[in-house]
Amino acid sequence: MRPPVGAYVVDTLTGRVGIVMGHEGPYVQLRPYGGGREWDAHPRAVRHATPAERLRAATAYANARSRGEVP
Repeated sequence: MRPPVGAYVVDTLTGRVGIVMGHEGPYVQLRPYGGGREWDAHPRAVRHATPAERLRAATAYANARSRGEVP
């Protein structure tokens, strides 16, 4: 699967929700919801995030921000 840039996906190897930032070689470059360090995921280990998974990631980020853990 080669998801488009900007798509919300799940890296099934790590369980992390990320936003597709680009494609480099055979990998999909993902950034965590709310920003942070990008990571590379294998295209076969990526699937589109469900609405519930997107909401969970947004809620986790909002909670971390309210605690001052992220800018």
